[in-house]
Amino acid sequence: MEIITLRMQNYIRWSSALALIGLAVYGNSSFVEEPLLYRVIGVIIVAGLGLFVAASTIEGKDSLKIILESRTEIRRVVWPTRIETTQTTLIVLVAITIAALVLWGLDSLFGWATSQILG
Repeated sequence: MEIITLRMQNYIRWSSALALIGLAVYGNSSFVEEPLLYRVIGVIIVAGLGLFVAASTIEGKDSLKIILESRTEIRRVVWPTRIETTQTTLIVLVAITIAALVLWGLDSLFGWATSQILG
């Protein structure tokens, strides 16, 4: 019985969150004659409330946990130095240039061969 109650609460929260975000979109398009600043503030408040409600669901809590864990993982990443980035970029540019020249050569060869066959 408790699982059914939790699922129903989760469903109601998701419905409320989607309704609030939909209300933000609808309100923004309905109040076109209002100043842009007021519409932006309204959308931020109503959509933020919708996201807050979505974050209180089971999936929302799991998503927030993953986001927080990914922030700690990003801190552990060893980022390449400027020299490594420059060297890698140059290698990629050279490889792209070589591939482009090979494709251009093949295109020219096949175009020439086709023109010779067809006359």
